[in-house]
Amino acid sequence: MKRRMINSLLGVVLVVVTVFCVPLALIEKQSIVNAANDRVDAVAVRVLGLVESRLAAGEPVSGEKFAAVVTDEYHVTVDIPGQPQIALGQPVRGDALSATEPGASGETVTVAQSRTALDHEIGNMLLLLGVVALLAVQAAVALAVWQAKRLARPLTDLAETAERLGSGDPRPQGRRYGVPELDRIAEVLDTSAERIARMLTAERRLAADASHQLRTPLTALSMRLEEITALAEDPETVREEATIGLQQVERLTDVVQRLLTNQRDPNSPTAVTFGLDEVVKQQVEEWAPTLRDSGRRLAIEGLRDARVIGTPGTVSQVLATLIENSLMHGAGTITLRVRRSGSSVVAEVQDEGAGVPRELGNRVFERAVSGRNSTGIGLAVARDLAEADGGRLELLSLRPPVFALFLAHGGE
Repeated sequence: MKRRMINSLLGVVLVVVTVFCVPLALIEKQSIVNAANDRVDAVAVRVLGLVESRLAAGEPVSGEKFAAVVTDEYHVTVDIPGQPQIALGQPVRGDALSATEPGASGETVTVAQSRTALDHEIGNMLLLLGVVALLAVQAAVALAVWQAKRLARPLTDLAETAERLGSGDPRPQGRRYGVPELDRIAEVLDTSAERIARMLTAERRLAADASHQLRTPLTALSMRLEEITALAEDPETVREEATIGLQQVERLTDVVQRLLTNQRDPNSPTAVTFGLDEVVKQQVEEWAPTLRDSGRRLAIEGLRDARVIGTPGTVSQVLATLIENSLMHGAGTITLRVRRSGSSVVAEVQDEGAGVPRELGNRVFERAVSGRNSTGIGLAVARDLAEADGGRLELLSLRPPVFALFLAHGGE
């Protein structure tokens, strides 16, 4: 591209120089020739005037009388009837410029000048024009190279940006080049880069959320299947555990569906009125094996038969995250308490551990923020799910740690 731009601009300059310099050279050459002829004519006229003035005064005419007006570059001859020819200067050999002036008494003055000086002057003029043309071409080449680099660099940058987008690096460059067309392309690429970055962030966030949120149900389901295997001789127990396992499979399906729904349309309405006791009971059943293995206990306190507005799967997932958080970072008995607070029903999860460090506070709901060696995703996802479902998740107390899920009251 740069070579084409340089060649194009250089070609234009050469055409302009040719169109301008050739006619100028011809005009200047003719002007120099005309000026030389005029000088020769002027010398002939001056010599003729001297000759006529001498003849009118009756004085003799000789070369010494008009030698002062004739330089060495001219050859002058004076022909007077009845007198020998008078010559002054060296005869001219080869091509010459000449002028002849006749007088009133029959005398004739002829002046000749060699073309050597004329050709030298014409050569100097052509040389000057050639130097000017060469300087113009060099300036054009320098301008063409600068302009080519100026236009090629943005295109190279834009190509690199497009290549980075294709390789999965969506960082926008934010560069502008002062050329409207190139700036428009750069703006479109930056907008596309931001859009791709948001899409990649959303996809990675979905993968992280799904991985974290599915871990607990899968663990619980695995433990249920292990219990079914161990109690294979008791059909009633097997049936009961299998029913709970199926419920957990349904919960897994609901979690996946909910994550995908929030990813595609965060404002999708799915809230219904349901009994909170069923969700609490489900949590007790699902966490029983894990609590038993860890020597912990889940205590249920507070309001019964409370009806709330929301999505059962979402509320269940949020409570499961809070219980899991207490299992991982807390100690002692985990208390799930349900109470009324104005127009809301509050489900609180509390344990007897050391609590949340003061320097963290509500930052525990931020992604990648954790008081222990965990992912820092669980509470962030739980808050997002709660808010998408019309509720809110808050940290009411640092020590003892009390997390509260606020849900809209669904009436009696």
